[in-house]
Amino acid sequence: MLRHGYLRPTIPWREVNYVRVKGLWVIVDESKQPDVVVYYCHGGGFSMGSSYFYIEFLLAWVALLKNSGFRNPALFALEYDLAPDSVYPTQLRQTLAGYEYVLSRVHESSLICVGGDSAGATLILSMLLQKSVDSNKCRDVPGLAIMISPWVTLVSVKNHDTPSDYLNGNTLHIYGNQYAGPMASLDDPLVSPGKCRDLKWWKRASPLHGWSFLYGSEEVFAPETRGLIHLLKRTDVDVSVHEESGSIHAWPVASLFLGRNRDERQHGLRNIVKVMRQSIGSETNAKQNGAVEKLVAPLREKAH
Repeated sequence: MLRHGYLRPTIPWREVNYVRVKGLWVIVDESKQPDVVVYYCHGGGFSMGSSYFYIEFLLAWVALLKNSGFRNPALFALEYDLAPDSVYPTQLRQTLAGYEYVLSRVHESSLICVGGDSAGATLILSMLLQKSVDSNKCRDVPGLAIMISPWVTLVSVKNHDTPSDYLNGNTLHIYGNQYAGPMASLDDPLVSPGKCRDLKWWKRASPLHGWSFLYGSEEVFAPETRGLIHLLKRTDVDVSVHEESGSIHAWPVASLFLGRNRDERQHGLRNIVKVMRQSIGSETNAKQNGAVEKLVAPLREKAH
């Protein structure tokens, strides 16, 4: 309804539709530079879903960032081709192109928070691994990564059904193979990031302020997610973890639609925004205070 104009959002958004990059751009004030940008990839098993399905979640995220103290938060949600019509490396290339678009909208990469849920988080993980081995792109490191129930390893014996989660392990493995396609190997870390056991590679791939993981204790991907968290902590990068007890896959997204009240609906997003304020927000405040100090210092000299 938002897309077709039946409802008017409180925060403006528009479609981005270029040859190499498609998605949704959300920003509080288009006339000003953003002081934080979320780059988000949606989930859906690589085979379904769209940023438009997430639009309420995305707009709520930007609104909460604004309420938390950011002056002009923005968000870009990538629209990528779906399997089986398109397979790896198409989606990874599109994810890299989307990051380049975000870089063009912000003056420093440290103000970017990359994130995604499920398969979207997989694309972000693959993108960070890829960027870290590309000498031309490794300098533009994002400030933070938000991983919501990441699909760490596409095919794994640890991805087994649970009594509570709505995901099915066998079906996920079918989707994972469809995404990889006939030419890619499921042992390739750029296809299936959980296959990367190289601590140095993960350290190079890590954002400036590290990682934040949110997932449910009862979800199919929980064992592989815990394994990646353990691995990342061994690299001495910052890793914050919110394992929601008794919850299922992608609970921060699901709760926004299924929560009984505002507190339940925004519970996951508020945790995410809190982490962003503590990392990117503290850097933004320091830079703003530094800019003010540069303006005030000459006035003090004149006063003396």
